[in-house]
Amino acid sequence: MSDDMKAITVDGLRKRYGDVTAVDGVSFQVENGEIFGMVGPNGSGKTTTIECIEGLRDPDEGQIGVLGLDPWLDVYELRERTGIQLQSANLPRRMRVEEAMDVFSSFYRTSRDWQPLLEGLGLGDKRKTYFSQLSGGQQQRLFVALALINQPEIVFLDELTTGLDPRARHGIWDLMREIREQGTTVFLTSHFMDEAEQLCDRVAILDYGRIIALDTPERLVNQLGMGTRIVFQVNGGTQTGQIRGGNGSHEAAFDGAQIGVIDGVQRIELTGDKVMVYGDGSNLVSEVINSLETSGVSFHNLRTEQADLEDVFLALTGRQVGDLESPVLI
Repeated sequence: MSDDMKAITVDGLRKRYGDVTAVDGVSFQVENGEIFGMVGPNGSGKTTTIECIEGLRDPDEGQIGVLGLDPWLDVYELRERTGIQLQSANLPRRMRVEEAMDVFSSFYRTSRDWQPLLEGLGLGDKRKTYFSQLSGGQQQRLFVALALINQPEIVFLDELTTGLDPRARHGIWDLMREIREQGTTVFLTSHFMDEAEQLCDRVAILDYGRIIALDTPERLVNQLGMGTRIVFQVNGGTQTGQIRGGNGSHEAAFDGAQIGVIDGVQRIELTGDKVMVYGDGSNLVSEVINSLETSGVSFHNLRTEQADLEDVFLALTGRQVGDLESPVLI
């Protein structure tokens, strides 16, 4: 492969299931040696896209190139040069971890010493364990090990850390950075925006089968110009533009208009008893607190946050990635 050839090229990809268009004209390129993430809510077309690139699904339209090869015409060569971790996979219940590693090693002309790989994934002491006796997170890590066993030039990881606890997630992230440093291109899908922000060099955000944004996480966030987010809770529930005090009579009502006039405030969102104030300025936090205290509004759990990819998705689509209550915008 020449130095200027892209690891992956996708042009005008479309895939339909009956009347449903799962992927609608997707085009992008993946550079050699980068961690490229495709993120979006469940049902946005991520898995269909990655499976078309892997050669597991036949696209209805579009052109795909992987390492300069066609995923359908050059399937056997690509199997030797790529690794795949599927979103849903299984192994025989009575197969031991070491047996799975040996079997998968035999599929390739060249494979790596898998014992250090298991150690790095926290499975070193599970070599003799049956697949059925592994926890869900351990099974997920085993599938990652199997995807890396042939030292692939590109590894495809679909919902990489689903089912893993925070410590295991960070361990997987460290491993991905290590294999990227060794020259492997990583293509992953995820519905965890924090994972993409921490791990990926570039991110494509999908929604309803289309790419709605593609850039580095930093640039995507910076383009929002959102600055700081102040989050706090008030006693009682919310109404459009107003939150009442917990007892209704002895505590002042929260009035979003009071905070809205503060210099630097860009917008306010209400979700349940939670208030999110977006803006910028060196005195923004102190002025918001002063306004709340002056008006007699009872509040708690106040914290500041920086904008992230969740905010990017919300700004682009008007809704959040997860199945969360839609905020009331002021």
